[in-house]
Amino acid sequence: MASAAEQMAANLSWSTLGKATDLRQRIFFTLGLLLVYRVGTYIPVPGIDGAALREFVEQASSGLGGMLNMFTGGAIGRMGIFALGIMPYISASIIIQLLAAMVPALEQLKKEGEQGRRKLNQYTRYGTVLLATFQAYGLAVSLEAGDLVTDPGWYFRAACVITLVGGTMMLLWLGEQITARGIGNGISLIIFVGIIAEIPAALAQFFEQGRIGALSPAAVLGVIALLTATLFFVVYMERALRKIHIQYPRRQVGMKMYDGGSSHLPLKVNPAGVIPAIFASSLLLLPTTVSTFSGDEASGGVMSWLLAYFGRGQPLYLLFMGSMVIFFTYFYTHNVSFKTEDVADNLKNQNGFIPGIRPGARTAEYLEYVVNRILVLGSIYLAVVVLMPEVILSNLAITAFLGGTSILIIVSVGMDTVQQIQSHLLAHQYEGLIERSQLRGRKRGATGGATRKKGPARR
Repeated sequence: MASAAEQMAANLSWSTLGKATDLRQRIFFTLGLLLVYRVGTYIPVPGIDGAALREFVEQASSGLGGMLNMFTGGAIGRMGIFALGIMPYISASIIIQLLAAMVPALEQLKKEGEQGRRKLNQYTRYGTVLLATFQAYGLAVSLEAGDLVTDPGWYFRAACVITLVGGTMMLLWLGEQITARGIGNGISLIIFVGIIAEIPAALAQFFEQGRIGALSPAAVLGVIALLTATLFFVVYMERALRKIHIQYPRRQVGMKMYDGGSSHLPLKVNPAGVIPAIFASSLLLLPTTVSTFSGDEASGGVMSWLLAYFGRGQPLYLLFMGSMVIFFTYFYTHNVSFKTEDVADNLKNQNGFIPGIRPGARTAEYLEYVVNRILVLGSIYLAVVVLMPEVILSNLAITAFLGGTSILIIVSVGMDTVQQIQSHLLAHQYEGLIERSQLRGRKRGATGGATRKKGPARR
């Protein structure tokens, strides 16, 4: 028999969405800020030679430059004010989280609750400014070396650094505002919208290659089948759960004895979501952001080696990407998304237990054992989804917007956002039911008071 929550979820409709005023305001607020982000990707950095930049981007779009363009929503291909995107913040988050797991002082901050979390977020912002400054300066120098600047010099470098760092910090502010006052995770939605906005152009370019004969009809049909299969596979795996049975004992409240209930603890096959793929891509793009624009002659030995062996589809690229996806799947799950010790403590405080497992430390050990076994499948699934399309599409010189990483981001972020919208709608329905029940209670009280007859007065 379906629960009350499941029955209410089945009754959700557009009319329910129209009545949820707060949710509608949140959606409009989110769309408005995302529109600001998309407009910013078309505002160019001062001093860029537009014709030379377009020619260069066309040559680099099938390689690592396509990955850069994907994560910045096309801004780096137009050298917009958001050309660095949100990647410096993600890189800084990775560094702070790794340090928090190794440095005792930062680890103590994680245990201090909300105040410690604010300090870690502040350190992450400082790291974002530092990384964005280094990347922006390197990008400015590389643009000059690649003859993509109309008036090279220190004035251009200063203007480029100030513009790009300011654009990154504005994106960070937009993401935080969306998370706090809108719908969904702001940082993930910024990447999501950037990919969605550029997919029509990527599809047009893909079919144009088939029309002019650069791709055979069999290759076109094969790529379409691969992308469709990847999409369905990602949806299936993202909805896959392992349910752990939870039992609650009988309890006495006042003079009444309540029977013990049972529930389940849902564990996703991929508890980390899309974060491992974004983290791994961020680390891969960090040292090569500058080298992509500088060319083989001006980049030097190290940068030339990076471009040669860490290019899209190369063996070292695939090995590094797969290893980092697996590592961040375990790291992010155990440190952020599913802390077994915290879950065990919460179950103990609620008098819940896993049948056959003692509450407390034993429960934490059991949960860690189960999560580690699940993550074997989850991490391999993420690595396969990220790498398999990359191997095929890179050999066919197809843009990264049609790769496995972009499909994973679209599906994961889209499903999370839809779930948040459904949660708000369910909360709105619950509030409406409570208000109606209170009004009915008041009406009954008023009616009963009016018709009740007075009894004989006692002497």
